[in-house]
Amino acid sequence: MTLNSVNIMGNLTRDPESKTTPSGKTICNLSIANNRVYTKNNEKVTEVSYFDIEVWGVMAANGAKYLSKGNGIIVEGRLKQDRWEKDGKTQSRVRIVASSVHFLPKKKPGEPDQSPAEDNAAPEDAPAASDSVAWDE
Repeated sequence: MTLNSVNIMGNLTRDPESKTTPSGKTICNLSIANNRVYTKNNEKVTEVSYFDIEVWGVMAANGAKYLSKGNGIIVEGRLKQDRWEKDGKTQSRVRIVASSVHFLPKKKPGEPDQSPAEDNAAPEDAPAASDSVAWDE
């Protein structure tokens, strides 16, 4: 038995990069920052991690259309490791392949910040959270 499942929330660190494969499928590459806040020696410490995300199909087209740097998203998916040879050495990277992408709601004017990862969320014309079914594979 195996398990490969990821749920993560963060802000896009750059605008989505979208392309179409020769077979006509849309792929969108996203990069998010995820903040972990903890206390060390009575001081608040923020640890930032960055993750690459691969999105396919309708989700990819919607991501390219509605998302931009700074938007908050929640991603459900799986980890995928790529390996290749370069200059005689084996290289690798791990990324998240999305099975579902959800926009985080924009905060309302005057509303306090809830966390750094929730700032600058979904654009006003983006599908509502109730439309998230369209984002699933």
